[in-house]
Amino acid sequence: MEGNNIQETRESLIAEIQRRVDDKILEQTNADLLIKLISKAESLTEAITIAQLGTTYKRTGLHYDKRVEKFGNTIKYFKKNKVLSFSDGTDSVPHKLIIGDNYDALLNLLIQYKGKIDVIYIDPPYGKNDMGDFAKTNYENAITRDNLLSMLHPRLVLAKQLLANDGIIFCSIDIKNYAYVKCLFDEILGESNCITTLNWKKKKQPSYLKCVASVIEYVIVYSKNAKQIKKLSIETLSDKDKRIINADNEMSVRRIKKGIRSKCNKTFIPKGIYKNKTSVIEILNDVYLENDRTINDFECRARFRTGQENIDEYCDKDLLFITKNVGFRRDLLEEEKTKAKAITDLLLDWGQNQDGSNELKSIFNITDDETTIFANPKPTLMIKNLIKSSMKESPLVLDFFAGSGTTGQALCELKNGNFILCQANEITDENPNGIAYDVTARRLKRVMTGSCYDGTTDFDWIKKNKPLGGSLDVYEIESVANFEHSEGKTPFDVIDETLYGKDKFERFEDKVKWVCENFEITQKELESDANWSKK
Repeated sequence: MEGNNIQETRESLIAEIQRRVDDKILEQTNADLLIKLISKAESLTEAITIAQLGTTYKRTGLHYDKRVEKFGNTIKYFKKNKVLSFSDGTDSVPHKLIIGDNYDALLNLLIQYKGKIDVIYIDPPYGKNDMGDFAKTNYENAITRDNLLSMLHPRLVLAKQLLANDGIIFCSIDIKNYAYVKCLFDEILGESNCITTLNWKKKKQPSYLKCVASVIEYVIVYSKNAKQIKKLSIETLSDKDKRIINADNEMSVRRIKKGIRSKCNKTFIPKGIYKNKTSVIEILNDVYLENDRTINDFECRARFRTGQENIDEYCDKDLLFITKNVGFRRDLLEEEKTKAKAITDLLLDWGQNQDGSNELKSIFNITDDETTIFANPKPTLMIKNLIKSSMKESPLVLDFFAGSGTTGQALCELKNGNFILCQANEITDENPNGIAYDVTARRLKRVMTGSCYDGTTDFDWIKKNKPLGGSLDVYEIESVANFEHSEGKTPFDVIDETLYGKDKFERFEDKVKWVCENFEITQKELESDANWSKK
């Protein structure tokens, strides 16, 4: 059986309390009381709340009036929406869209993805006055700074648990809330794990009516363990090989050893001059090939950018190859794979707000400049570059403030990795069915498959782009009372373990144990209840 993720998260909260004692922030007697309360908490939500309420932010001087998450006697779980889900017919791992409160979504994701998320991007609702139905209950539907920080705190605690050891988190934020949110990140992820703050140019034409014509928004960047983050770069994923010829260099002759690879699909390359877009190469000897490898040494005259010694090394390490157009390139040396140029903290050409709005209008066929279905969507290029900068081979990316679904589209365009999006179904005048249904799911369906849910293809985006591909599983957050005993309606009947990466349990006892270990507020005496053991 897997480890008890809820218990492990409790232990991490207790460890953080103890670290505060070591840092002279908390008195040991106060810490002992907090630890006792956390240990006896009936749910992880209650444990996080105790840790939050008992925390003094002495490190950063951050103080705010904390709002407590509300919870009851219900278990929240994933239920698949088969109508909105779709498959591309391959065996590829589906992406995921979770519709519901992101706090509940994060708790459920903890079951399968603890320590497995490579990249998190979030764009919390700092610039508007509506957080949806959840806010009406918990925060009186107003984004004051206290509410923003209170809302983010428990979610960042869970996000930290989800991050891989070398995972990285990006958070968009405005100037008004930047300092406070950064302090919150310092407290939860640790100031030593702050990578940087990126300055993103969000628009070309600012308003000159204010004291300062602002064009910058911020992206806070943290890691779970800064020592495991080497460099943020967007070069290595696109530059998988290098030129060995430079048009500005002098002509020279190099000897090419036999055995190098070829991509030109030939068995014979006669000596002569071969012209490419940026280079001219004269092959001085006939070249013979078998099984796409040369079987004789030969010499070339060209404007080589490196000496014979390096050419020999490339041949010996099987890095040098002949291109389709009878040119030469080489794969990267191992040491070069970590020497990519780091991004700067000034993001000038990473897309702008207007780009995000134009993308959404193209996807939804909106021609009226005044009409919008989602305010201030981020541009795909910006999020795509943030994901690329993590330099992950096949990243698992989480966005738990998914909004219009830009992060999902960005990852699909990269053709690299999988995404998990979480979006509350906030109902607005523009989206009577809710943002998750009217915008997020519909956007993903259109850009991934090239058609709408009703099968039509009459939208502008697909006229200029090919479908991005991929499958999508859509989950909704459902609830069941922890005291439910009705046949077919108990937590053990309605919770589907296959939605959490598990095979179907063969024994009911194993299902009971798994549910009780991984879901909050389960029945305390359930496993020993004779009525259940008879099933």
